[in-house]
Amino acid sequence: MNIWLRQHGFALRQAFRNALGAPASFLINAVVIAIAFALPLTGLTVLENLRPLSGQLVVEPEISVFIDMAVTRNDALALGKDIRRVLQDSKHPGKVEFLPREKALDMLKQQSGLSETLDILGTNPLPDGYLIKLPRFDNAADAGAVDAIAASLQALAGIKHVQVDSAWIKRLAALVHLLGVVLVILAGTLGIVVVTVVFNTIRLQVLTQREEIAVSQLVGATDTFIYRPFYYTGALLGLCAAGLAMVAVALILRPVNAAVAEFARLYASEFTLVALDPLATMLLLGLGALLGVAGAVLSVSRHLAASATS
Repeated sequence: MNIWLRQHGFALRQAFRNALGAPASFLINAVVIAIAFALPLTGLTVLENLRPLSGQLVVEPEISVFIDMAVTRNDALALGKDIRRVLQDSKHPGKVEFLPREKALDMLKQQSGLSETLDILGTNPLPDGYLIKLPRFDNAADAGAVDAIAASLQALAGIKHVQVDSAWIKRLAALVHLLGVVLVILAGTLGIVVVTVVFNTIRLQVLTQREEIAVSQLVGATDTFIYRPFYYTGALLGLCAAGLAMVAVALILRPVNAAVAEFARLYASEFTLVALDPLATMLLLGLGALLGVAGAVLSVSRHLAASATS
């Protein structure tokens, strides 16, 4: 165990020597990788902030039911029982309010400012209707039950049209899902970029130290012992790049939040973008180190294969 620890300690110290031996080159490579990290990291931060907004919204959808103009007032009032029965069967009982066409016309005049124009018509063009306020849904997925309720209401005799106002909830959920798919594709693509940059960096270091490697092989050093420092160098490069990317995203959030806060105030909201939690941060740092190791392993493997054939 002590020998194993000493070997890995030596490899880690050698990795730091490699980095400090050419600090400018190491820093440039770290910055390049950090830029590749920063793009999906920014997307992930935005997505994680939007996810509660779409998945945990308190949704109170309303359904507007318009009665056929040919239906009498008594029959329209009688439809209230059928509407309540549909809600009861759906296990989402809500508040049902009858809106006579006269009240609907008055509301239209007040809200549209077209009072004189509507008076010119001479007749009331609006039908009787019902306004249904469903109980609060805990998330956007449950709000999908509104479609089933609307379809059942539309099937009732005497109902001309059913309008649901919660479509924007589904659009928001669909947008978040689309962003998630795009983020996965972007992260995968830029992950390849990270591995490629580390691959080339380690390859150049191996070529620079090829004489030292040859001497080590002559005195009996194993390939694992010789190339272990390069693995640590790749991990160190990926770790530093991930850290730089997180610092960059944290700095970007400050001016962005100023604009977001101003926009949110228009909707009486205090929504702001916050950085990822400590667990996610640690996982992303580990991912950066892992990608660095992957690039180093590929580079060393290629060098070993080339040495074997030469």
